[in-house]
Amino acid sequence: MHSDLLQNAVKDQRRLEKRRFSIIACLAFMLFFSFLLDIATGPALLNVLDVLNALFNLMGFAINVDPTTQVIVAKLRLPVAIMAVIVGGVLGVGGAEMQTLLNNSMASPYTLGMAAAAGFGAAFSLYFDAFGFHPSISVPISAFIFCMLAAFFLFSLAMMQRISSGQLVLAGIALLFLFQSLLSLVQFVSSPELSQQILFWLFGSLSKANWSNVALVFAVTLTCLFFLLRDSWKLTALRLGEARAKSLGVDVARLRLKTLFLVAVMTATVTSFVGIIGFVGIVAPNMARMIVGEDQRYFLPLSFILGACLLSSASVLSKIIVPGALFPIGIVTAIIGVPFFFWLIMSKRKSL
Repeated sequence: MHSDLLQNAVKDQRRLEKRRFSIIACLAFMLFFSFLLDIATGPALLNVLDVLNALFNLMGFAINVDPTTQVIVAKLRLPVAIMAVIVGGVLGVGGAEMQTLLNNSMASPYTLGMAAAAGFGAAFSLYFDAFGFHPSISVPISAFIFCMLAAFFLFSLAMMQRISSGQLVLAGIALLFLFQSLLSLVQFVSSPELSQQILFWLFGSLSKANWSNVALVFAVTLTCLFFLLRDSWKLTALRLGEARAKSLGVDVARLRLKTLFLVAVMTATVTSFVGIIGFVGIVAPNMARMIVGEDQRYFLPLSFILGACLLSSASVLSKIIVPGALFPIGIVTAIIGVPFFFWLIMSKRKSL
């Protein structure tokens, strides 16, 4: 009898895992479709089939493609579309891990002020003329330093006794307003030209994506995701409670520090190239949790895919809201995310 129960439990678990994998596969296909639409959409509207042919041509297949279409896809739109996928995925994963560490569904790199800190660091570097270095070097480094300062401030609070996750989120929101105010101050005292550059960080934009910064962001993201996925079972155990995680042999303090560092590295890297983009890190993880639960083996990949889908779709919308103009993508994600944020506040009000 016990063996029959065990076999049924194993069958149910395999059925559940198969269903989760099927959902992830379907959403990955939706992401690919949104990715194609992002490449096709723009001032020169392209046919999706022509975009596919151009992509196959880039991969070495001898397909006859219009030279103008090939140049538009390869040089202009493909880096932007890839950057949208990577940045959206990073923000989704960052939100998922911050929510896991703090056991609070309102947590994300944006609401905890990490993205704003990175944005201020970038603007700070620009204001001081990149400290004599090339902006492509000094801006990301400055963004990283300020993002890490915000992250370690939050981590220091988290290590204190009698600090609840709700209070930590409130501290993060305070950091968000602080760094956004400092960013506005730098913009106020800057020249009109520099103020225009800083405006890029306030609204968020994918327009500066090119193959060099796409390659850097991809390498950093891939490395951080590798280490996060290695700790997937430890992070899943942490969701059971700190005491249970410790009883399973998890070094909770080390895991939190490591995860926070990886999230800060990813957030600082993407923010240094695309500016401050909010709400993706809240919406994507909460949607993923509702679909596949807390198992990090599925929760992390789905958070990445949903975050990528959201930002890729927002990239498409940013190009069609005002025909012939590029609408700031940060505004689009806010329009999408704010209603979800309010719904989350109302649904979770008893636990806040």
